Amino acid sequence: MSELEKKSFNVREIREEFPALRQQIYGKNLIYFDNGATSQKPQMVLNAINLFYSKENANIHRGVHYMSQKATTEYEAARQRIQHYIGARKSEEIIFTKGTTDSINLVAFSFGQLLSSGDEILISAMEHHSNIVPWQMLCERQGCILKVAPINQRGELIMEEFERLLSPKTKLVSITHISNTLGTVNPVKEIIQKAHAVGAKVLIDGAQSIQHMHINVKELDCDFYVFSSHKVFGPTGIGVLYGKEDLLDRMPPYQGGGDMISRVTFERTTYNELPFKFEAGTPHIAGGICLGKAFEFLESIDMEAAERHERELANYAEGMLDTFEGLQIIGEAKNKTSVVSFSVKGIHPFDIGTLLDKQGIAVRTGHHCTQPLMDFYGIPGTVRASFAFYNTKEEIDTFVQAVERSLSMLR
Repeated sequence: MSELEKKSFNVREIREEFPALRQQIYGKNLIYFDNGATSQKPQMVLNAINLFYSKENANIHRGVHYMSQKATTEYEAARQRIQHYIGARKSEEIIFTKGTTDSINLVAFSFGQLLSSGDEILISAMEHHSNIVPWQMLCERQGCILKVAPINQRGELIMEEFERLLSPKTKLVSITHISNTLGTVNPVKEIIQKAHAVGAKVLIDGAQSIQHMHINVKELDCDFYVFSSHKVFGPTGIGVLYGKEDLLDRMPPYQGGGDMISRVTFERTTYNELPFKFEAGTPHIAGGICLGKAFEFLESIDMEAAERHERELANYAEGMLDTFEGLQIIGEAKNKTSVVSFSVKGIHPFDIGTLLDKQGIAVRTGHHCTQPLMDFYGIPGTVRASFAFYNTKEEIDTFVQAVERSLSMLR
């Protein structure tokens, strides 16, 4: 359990924990609506980064001296905290990586070694490039076949088509839990059940979900679940691959080097046990420890209340933006969370984003690493406002006024 006392959800109190939110940009109070790209960090995470590098910096796992042992203890404690938070059976099932992209590439390379020519991998049309390109590369290496489940105009997976594409040839389904562009929440539990029914394994891209909702990998029964620290209020450069122990045991190592070995001779190397088999070299020690602190912070938050708050923000923003002439909301799924993407006829999203920035508002513009999705909608990109539990309706009021002001200047 967290050392912090769990409190009732209070957005004003939560905002006080995030110093980056208390600054001005171009003389305006910062409104940070780019949480889908990266989240801001609470003070306890910032304190932990400073403490490690100023007083506790040492390499882990092999040192006999005090600082090394202390760093090892804290690093492995972070692994255990993440294990308990996501409901994994063992801490050995938590592999530290560089982030979501690295985690997917690890599975694509290592699990991919177990696949054969003609085996099929199924993804959806709303995937981030990081959940497309590694599978394309695998198909080129192994002769596998990549299939894509389509979506409808609302941005929802067409489940009938998804089921039609499933077959005994399907060896892996890799799908985003929440679309980074559309905000669509996919029915991953149903997807996992249907995939398992044909013998396929399932990877869930949780880069946009773990910071917004309660995740329990045992209840989902997913085979892999991946996410990035920097989107869940931790530092950049570190992330997590959860994998079922039996699968990880079967998979060959992704990289070779120190710490992932049991014994090395010039004739033969034997590999270490989990999780170290997949963690070659000196890891991002401070990142792992501080990711543990980010989860400690999350444990103090009423996440169900936070999720309701974020959905209210998205609904509120959409309701106001939908009244603007020529503005189209991209992604109108019945089940969606705290992302609002939109395009405006005749105006490039970059121009809108630039004017919003000058008014102190941080949004993301472009294709959001989902170019096939932009092609589906026939647009070059969108303006994306993505919310966290520290955002407020008052910020949205200011944002909507700024959008109106920007459009009046561009038309």
